[in-house]
Amino acid sequence: MSPITWMLVLPLVAAVGLALVPERYARLVRGITLAVTATMAVLALHMAMGYDAAPVGEGGYRFVQRIPWVESVGIAYAVGVDGINLGLVILAAVVAFAAACMASEIRERSREFHILLLVMAGGLVGAFASLDLFLLYVFHEFALVPTFLMIGLWGRGERRGYAAFQITIYLTIGALIALIGLIALYLQAGIQSFDLVTLTDHFAANPLSAARQNFIFPWLLFGLGILVSLWPFHTWAPLGYGVAPTATAMLHAGVLKKFGLYVLLKVAIPMLPEGARTWLPLLAWLCLGNILYCGWVAMRQRDLNLLIGNSSVAHVGFVFLGLVSLTTLGLTGAVVVMIAHGLLAALSFALSGWMYGQTRSLDMSAMGGLLQRMPFIGTLMIMAMMAGCGLPGFGNFVGEALVLFGGWKSDLAVGANGLSLRGFVVAAAWGALVVAAVYMLRGIRLIWHGPAGGPGWEGASDPAGAWRKLPFVLLLGCLLAIGVWPRLLTDRIEPAARAIAEGVAQSRPAPNLAAHAAVP
Repeated sequence: MSPITWMLVLPLVAAVGLALVPERYARLVRGITLAVTATMAVLALHMAMGYDAAPVGEGGYRFVQRIPWVESVGIAYAVGVDGINLGLVILAAVVAFAAACMASEIRERSREFHILLLVMAGGLVGAFASLDLFLLYVFHEFALVPTFLMIGLWGRGERRGYAAFQITIYLTIGALIALIGLIALYLQAGIQSFDLVTLTDHFAANPLSAARQNFIFPWLLFGLGILVSLWPFHTWAPLGYGVAPTATAMLHAGVLKKFGLYVLLKVAIPMLPEGARTWLPLLAWLCLGNILYCGWVAMRQRDLNLLIGNSSVAHVGFVFLGLVSLTTLGLTGAVVVMIAHGLLAALSFALSGWMYGQTRSLDMSAMGGLLQRMPFIGTLMIMAMMAGCGLPGFGNFVGEALVLFGGWKSDLAVGANGLSLRGFVVAAAWGALVVAAVYMLRGIRLIWHGPAGGPGWEGASDPAGAWRKLPFVLLLGCLLAIGVWPRLLTDRIEPAARAIAEGVAQSRPAPNLAAHAAVP
């Protein structure tokens, strides 16, 4: 059995098992959740260490397992990893374990919360590892639905109901729009298969006409863009993360948000290359909204979680910029940014969650001098903010540098007058450098070096013992490992990214049979 299947089955079976455990055994519930997520992380490490030696299957995937399911329409249980989704599966497992460690803040209905956390963890692995488009979407919903419940039932503050309603509306609409695009792809293929490898090969050999590609691609672009908080469809994200329980914010901002980016990279762009060339120039303009506008909004925040939430949305713009480049460097950098951003977002929300638990406040203007009371948390928060500024030594710097280099080398025109993508690269680089430095350094000044004596200041303290410090150290260690030794990721990502970039460059749409033919 593939280790991926174990990573899927364990949390889902454990979630069912926890439903049978009486509510009063909260420590047992927590222990089972930690054991399951730790096992997932170990299995992910095993896959990473054995990846190069594993047999290579169709499409360059490894650790593949296929079991026919609904053969009449071509649905099968099919999982596997290549250089792109390997890192995302590992990210899901690592963040799930860290989130389970941080779930101790949940006191009421703890069993139900841990059940939802395990369902979400299993859904995340399935969403990134599935090689069947039908199951890929189903697993995404497995991970998404718990988010709504966790925010609505365990969120912080009076606005949690509104935030849960807003995030439900936005993400449901986005998921439905994307589903229309996926169904259109399946119907236009004309073959009874949802298999990702089969469909990719089919569309490479039998491309759709430019008109059909240009019709289907925006359904995927905007549906998935809503899920990823593409500007201007991003407003659900900062508020949702601001009121979400710590573990939920870590899993959604750190992992689930990458789903839309992953599907754009692995499904929309390879299968609809002409549609990508037509619509990605618009995405170049929108991603500047993420980088510059959301960064500007972050500069004006007083709430720490809203600062982190807006910063998270801003950094997603770099992934979009890498996708727009359609170059090997840019696509490789986009995946590195996905993983590094996921680690940074999870770490940042874990740190803010600990600070909230100690002070019962997220108002940065009232957190002055906390470095004196929490030197460990303070040091890690400063390092996280430096990573958010793109400081060398962290994984974010590597990914963003590759994206900028890839964008500079791109020949994609993003304007009617042949405007080059290079102008966007310059704007993104300078804008992100200035804006991120301002909001991150402002946060450091307010929280750690402002006047002491805010609410909860006297009782604030660092986590006691190595176990409580583990999730913070684990996430920061992974972020530093990527920054110091980026070839851990790039050597595996680059071949898969090159295949996509070369496939798009070599593709030619099928001729339209009739210029006036309607697109079905």
